[in-house]
Amino acid sequence: MAYKQEFPNLCAPLHIGKLTLRNRMCSAPMGFPDLTEDGCLTEGAIAFYELRAKGGAAVVTISEACVDYENGKSHGRLINLCNPGVLAGLTNAARAIKRHGALASIELNHAGMLSDFDVIVSERKVGENCRYGPIDTVLDDGTLVKAMDKTRITEAIDKFAKGAALVKRAGFDMLMLHAGHGWLIHQFLSKVTNKRTDEYGGSMENRARLAVEIIDAVRAAVGRDFPIEVRFSAMELAEGGVTLEDAIEFAKLIEDKVDILHVSAGGEPDFGITHPPMFAEAGCNVKYAAEIKKHVHIPVATVGALNEPSHMEEIIASGQADIVCMARALLADHELPLKVAENRSDEILRCLRCFMCHAERMLTQTRVCAINPVIGREYENRFVPAAESSKKVLVAGGGPGGMQSALTAARRGHKVILCEKTDRLGGMLRCEENVPFKKSFAKYTETMSRQLELAGVEIRPNTEVTPTMVEEIAPDVLIAAVGAGHIVPAIDGIERENVVFAADYTAEPVTAGKRVAVLGGGLAGSEFALHYAESGHIVTLIEMSDTVAAEGNPRHRPILLKRLGELAVDVRTGLKGKRIADEGIYCETADGSEILIPADTVIVAVGMQPDREKVDALRGTAPRVHIIGDCLKPGLIRDAVFRGYHAALDI
Repeated sequence: MAYKQEFPNLCAPLHIGKLTLRNRMCSAPMGFPDLTEDGCLTEGAIAFYELRAKGGAAVVTISEACVDYENGKSHGRLINLCNPGVLAGLTNAARAIKRHGALASIELNHAGMLSDFDVIVSERKVGENCRYGPIDTVLDDGTLVKAMDKTRITEAIDKFAKGAALVKRAGFDMLMLHAGHGWLIHQFLSKVTNKRTDEYGGSMENRARLAVEIIDAVRAAVGRDFPIEVRFSAMELAEGGVTLEDAIEFAKLIEDKVDILHVSAGGEPDFGITHPPMFAEAGCNVKYAAEIKKHVHIPVATVGALNEPSHMEEIIASGQADIVCMARALLADHELPLKVAENRSDEILRCLRCFMCHAERMLTQTRVCAINPVIGREYENRFVPAAESSKKVLVAGGGPGGMQSALTAARRGHKVILCEKTDRLGGMLRCEENVPFKKSFAKYTETMSRQLELAGVEIRPNTEVTPTMVEEIAPDVLIAAVGAGHIVPAIDGIERENVVFAADYTAEPVTAGKRVAVLGGGLAGSEFALHYAESGHIVTLIEMSDTVAAEGNPRHRPILLKRLGELAVDVRTGLKGKRIADEGIYCETADGSEILIPADTVIVAVGMQPDREKVDALRGTAPRVHIIGDCLKPGLIRDAVFRGYHAALDI
């Protein structure tokens, strides 16, 4: 019997000129911060992009390649197309992508008025203290922006053309021009930033003139048979910004000049629009691509919160788009396209949309993923050997760290037993299973369970690991990932029936009264407050310090706080819970007075603490013992997964 694809439309090839995409799943532009100071690709960066190609993506698009490193950088460290020394790294990257059957593409960009001054000092012009954009203006931070005159416009166009010629010389199959997300070309397209009165302002035809001239110059540089993809925002979602009607007109202006229209949304600094958070609907930009596709005759790509194969199959099958592009989804599972093609969708780890990948880049100039420990270590991961000899490994605890350590150890050839004291895996993730915007967390546990089964891990539910049990099993290695327990604050009435601990919000949703008070304004408490507000409750979030969600990462936290405000959550800081009664929770203020926060239900989310006694009892029970996850130190999923992965590599 012939092999039958579960998702035939998603796996169908697509012909673009003389090129053929092997399927409809493409790796959207993702920057990698492991570059040299002067903007050249490193082995680590090349390995990062190669991983997407090995995982089955049809096209892997490298980002972010800056055509004007002096005046057009969007971030602190980018690929510098103005540096002649960049060619070797680009060539090796293109080869690394293509040797796995994917097409190599690269995104060319210019940040315009939002350019970053963090450039090499030797490249900065003396006395240059302004940026360039469509008009004279002053940014919110006081930075002066000068309007680009015809000379500077011509220079920018020429730099795009030279950058395009360079990447073609490096062996790329195609390229992408970034005309969205608030960067230079978008700045000219948008009425918010373009109030010019010359031939580059006014009508859409005029506002699109820069884009058209750049496209024409790039086409002249690369030739007719080299595909050009244009990424643009179909909806700016800002007053006076690009509308869907504008985007349709723009698409029609350029469709005969390019090969693919890549439809996104939002502008800078609308990060929550350009990169949909966990609170957004999956595939929230598809409707824009679908509308534009009605008006053009060339392939249209869609992007934004896509990672579910059945959903993507429907998008292609229904004609809403010709290509689905993924970025974060291919960080969470770089083999997503391969698993789709092989009918293994039950093995795909879905992106949590937690923004850990973006936040870590901001904070440490590294790239990580909360649930894929290989990300950021792609190059070194090539050298991970199989186990020299198979050992018996006992893992205590089925949370993220325990699951990852068991899976990694089994894949390296060890015999693994995973014990979980409750009836199923997941650990602390289980308390979020019924929070709608965190449904991907439950899917993560489900997929990890499937992968553990396929790896041959013996899973023992309802089994708590004790020193006696370790002695009976006699493992060579014990990995203790027994988690942590919730902190019980010393508050009168904490045992009342109207009190629920966030950590106990597991398989069944908690039935709460109309008025809900959440005690503890950390990340977990803030997210539970949002959940109840979305469910129609009147919610008060109580925090003893002066800020909430303090441990939230710098990409997720602002969006979370904005959402709390939109849903009118009453955020009270500087309050200490004192006692709980039928009418609510009484709190102490900074001046020592007492106030009542009315509530029918009180959710307690004041944090977790390791069970030191339980952990200490397991130390020394096996020749080798690793302590990982929350039982070592309560933290993020990323921390548990990372430690679990590397504990298994050390065996």
